[in-house]
Amino acid sequence: MADNIDVLLEDERWQLTDIGHWAERSFDAVFAERGIGSLAFEVSLLACDDIKIADLNFEFRGKKQPTNVLSWPSFELAPAIPGTDPVPPADPVAPLQEQSLGDIAISYDTCQREAKSGRIRFEDHVCHLLVHSCLHLLGFDHETDADAARMEGIETKILASMGIKDPY
Repeated sequence: MADNIDVLLEDERWQLTDIGHWAERSFDAVFAERGIGSLAFEVSLLACDDIKIADLNFEFRGKKQPTNVLSWPSFELAPAIPGTDPVPPADPVAPLQEQSLGDIAISYDTCQREAKSGRIRFEDHVCHLLVHSCLHLLGFDHETDADAARMEGIETKILASMGIKDPY
């Protein structure tokens, strides 16, 4: 696993997966597509269960149910005009110094349920959600139709580069 990805396995079921490798593969694909040096940025990933993510979802979004993934960007990079690219994060000032891009939490329970329901390989679904959440850290969102279309198009392109079929 890359040094710039800090994975905390809070649910032991994640230990039976290759979540660290999946995160590295997903984040590297996002950074490559966006033309960003992945080694300049650190991402923290909490691999948890539905109970923990429901608590986080309530604390940060006021929603009392579990979700598949949450993200907390370190920078406000959202575009001024819906449907356009966000401002890319600036490289860290000091050479060889990593800068935190943000935090992500992902729930084993919800991912497993969604993968089974959609008849998708668990690994492919998790990678899709990691790509999705990494794009959130880079300022992408899906609050407007234009933003959603832009984000989904980029996700599809990144996933195709990883050999994962279009989830939409």
